[in-house]
Amino acid sequence: TIPRKDCLLENVSSSPLVSEVCPGTQNGLSSTGSQQNQYNLIKERYEGCEIVMGNLEITQIESNWDFSFLKTIREVTGYILIAMNHFQEIPLGQLRVIRGNSLYEKRFALSVFFNYPKDGSSGLRQLGLVNLTEILEGGVQIINNKYLSYGPWIFWRDIVQDSTAPIEIQYNGEKGSCHKSCGNYCWGPNEHQCQILTKMVCAPQCNGRCFGTSPRDCCHIECAAGCRGPLDLDCYACRHFNDSGACVSQCPQSLIYNKQKFQMETNPNAKYQYGSICVSQCPTHFVVDGSSCVRVCPPDKMEVDRDGQKQCEPCSGFCPKVCEGTGAEHRQTVDSSNIDSFINCTKIQGSLHFLVTGILGDDFKNIPPLDAKKLEVFHSVREITDILNIQSWPEELKDLSVFSSLTTIQGRSLHKRFSLMVMRIPTLTSLGLRSLREISDGSVYISQNANLCYHHTVDWTQLFRGHRVRISFAGFYSSLFKTNS
Repeated sequence: TIPRKDCLLENVSSSPLVSEVCPGTQNGLSSTGSQQNQYNLIKERYEGCEIVMGNLEITQIESNWDFSFLKTIREVTGYILIAMNHFQEIPLGQLRVIRGNSLYEKRFALSVFFNYPKDGSSGLRQLGLVNLTEILEGGVQIINNKYLSYGPWIFWRDIVQDSTAPIEIQYNGEKGSCHKSCGNYCWGPNEHQCQILTKMVCAPQCNGRCFGTSPRDCCHIECAAGCRGPLDLDCYACRHFNDSGACVSQCPQSLIYNKQKFQMETNPNAKYQYGSICVSQCPTHFVVDGSSCVRVCPPDKMEVDRDGQKQCEPCSGFCPKVCEGTGAEHRQTVDSSNIDSFINCTKIQGSLHFLVTGILGDDFKNIPPLDAKKLEVFHSVREITDILNIQSWPEELKDLSVFSSLTTIQGRSLHKRFSLMVMRIPTLTSLGLRSLREISDGSVYISQNANLCYHHTVDWTQLFRGHRVRISFAGFYSSLFKTNS
């Protein structure tokens, strides 16, 4: 049944031109640490965030924590996963669009399941996505939510762009009653919780979304999630790219055609593609590849520094050797089973973690202790794209001089805002990072190293390139400041 045509988008404020962007996660159903630690990590990552670059995953939270910090999120570029939690609601009331650039189980842009405890009557009762009006790629899965009474009964075909995308709704709570002004579709019982319709109610002349039922009420073709008028400046979200508030099919290119001279010329107004945003400069911890901001150069290119900006350029001959880092489930730490994979590496794509189970061995996985001499393979490493995390170290090595060639820690993905961590190594006497010249993003944490000297003599402020950084020695923040990007 098609919903009432008078239940349309209205009285919704437009998006700001400048957005706070934060990275998402790709952990699936895995979790780390205590409930408190997991909640703190989620809050630290998403507080104040407006655009999630990646996936928004909230799983296995057994307490009814305060998630009000999520209320600022307007866009998720990947998927949303809400699974195996015990809280009653998730405050994503400002969310307008899920892009689905990555999909859960390769099918779903929104997946919500098993959000209730085995015992008791608590659990997810409302999704509250009152402003969600478009899912660009992928489908919807809402299953086995014992007390969820509203989200399952939304008219999802108005939201999901792809008419062939799967919509799986089953084994949820009884359907709740909508306010009389909403008709049959709502996110909750109140008048302000009516579902906003922007597609199925449009006139046949509209090629996308609409803000009314008249042929004159069509949104611009570059709009996503609806609009307040017909122009590309009236969109609530952009289908492709946002260029200073206007929705465009592509960002201003680096070269433009001169019709009088019949030649290509440099475009002074060129911008880079950063997710779905056009920016005049890529973030310092990203790399320029043509007209795009990327995390990683393609295999046939290498990173070079041009006037302070990292760029991807074709390799002449063989590219410098780029190696996979650690931190993934199958490769959590540097250990004796993977140390040889770092031979001749010049760049670590990801992080390097040195944990107790790597240095002393892991009996459970039948991995023997790591031979300290093997760590000399890291003499060739010049760059780490994410973090360097050292929580265990061979007793016979008094410094970290195996990283004497390391010049850059980029901090593209951080751990609790830190990109360099050295902790709980009583035999360490000095750092020995003599070539380190840049920490592109993130902060430094050096703590509980009883015999460590000279770390106070380093001018850490000269290494940082990020906007907001912190240095923590012995567990206390010794400085807090901002730097120019």
